[in-house]
Amino acid sequence: MPPDTLFERITDYANRADPYPLYAELRESGVVRQDNGSYLVGTYHEIAALLHDPRVSSDLRNRKEPDPDAALARSDELPPSFIGVDDPEHDRLRRLAMRPFGPPHSPGRIDALHGDITRIAEELIHAFHDKDRIDLVDDFAYPLPVTVICRLLGVPQEDVPRVRAWTNAIIAGFDPTPGEDPEQRRRSAQEARMAMAHYLGGLAEERRGHPTGDMLSALANDEGPEGRLTHPELMATAVLLLIAGHETTVNLITNGMLTLLRHPDILEQLRAAPELLPRAVEELLRYEPPVHFLPQRSPLTDIDVAGITVPKGAPLILVLASGNRDPLRFHDPDRFDPMREDNQHFGFGSGIHNCFGAPLARVEAQIALDALLRHLVDPRLVEDPPPYRRSPVLRGPRHLLIERAAGA
Repeated sequence: MPPDTLFERITDYANRADPYPLYAELRESGVVRQDNGSYLVGTYHEIAALLHDPRVSSDLRNRKEPDPDAALARSDELPPSFIGVDDPEHDRLRRLAMRPFGPPHSPGRIDALHGDITRIAEELIHAFHDKDRIDLVDDFAYPLPVTVICRLLGVPQEDVPRVRAWTNAIIAGFDPTPGEDPEQRRRSAQEARMAMAHYLGGLAEERRGHPTGDMLSALANDEGPEGRLTHPELMATAVLLLIAGHETTVNLITNGMLTLLRHPDILEQLRAAPELLPRAVEELLRYEPPVHFLPQRSPLTDIDVAGITVPKGAPLILVLASGNRDPLRFHDPDRFDPMREDNQHFGFGSGIHNCFGAPLARVEAQIALDALLRHLVDPRLVEDPPPYRRSPVLRGPRHLLIERAAGA
């Protein structure tokens, strides 16, 4: 098939369970212009260079043609979050958001969560202790990270169902798959983003002057060297932290367990030697990453990528999951190898926009997989491949049914 239809085929839901042959086709074709005017890049070294190139923008305002998704990233009332702007604005917003989250201002924030994450994982597993069949997504992989990020931000547990509904609508708005009316999806996503923003902003305002030790309190009250976020900036940042703080981790845990169930010898190896789990999680981030591509990039000037000129303002799509399987960078890239050396993957991106919450996601995945391996005796997949989520960007199973030994 012609290479200029690759993006259409990659985003086709029929290929969601196994897009990797299409990624191999992309790497063989080089940098490929699509029939919609976008450019696909799937080779490791070119992606790495572009992620670190200051001539490549993440701001939709720099697109040559108006982008219909821009409305999801900005409005008259709500500015874009820091992942949708460039330096120096990006640097300022990211540093203000980082102050209550990690080093150097809050170096112990993630380490202090270790015990809570472990207890939440154990409680979730205890709840399905007597079940012979579980849905790993609904019973474990979703409630674990969403509970953690809500506690971290200071969102009441009883409001988690509202958070999930808003999140689903926002993510659906960025789905490029043909089918349902895309304009309706975008409108619903914008409404959900605004509702979540006002909800989180309201919680933060309640705690202004009355901090309660959570991140929303810190964002509302912290007076750093650069002052505080404006209220609209706080709302946009809080929405980003809440969504990114659990959605990618759901996929990391679910894709991780699916991969281990497909490799029972490695599953047993990790069960016997859980100290190997940190390296296994790194390989899972390479082999089955939670984010497959970055669609919101464009050059600020004409640039050369592997001998192809990508014009100023053209949509530039970096297929991270393809780069993670590039044989010019990784030996035997289609083999899952938890002991892989030199594993500098794109599981959390790279460059100035590398994943803000990567340290938390790593800890959650390690604790989650350790708990599952300890408690699930003789686990078996009910359906392989499982049903996948609609999104080709945040790729992972929507359900993952597992049977286990009776009474285990």
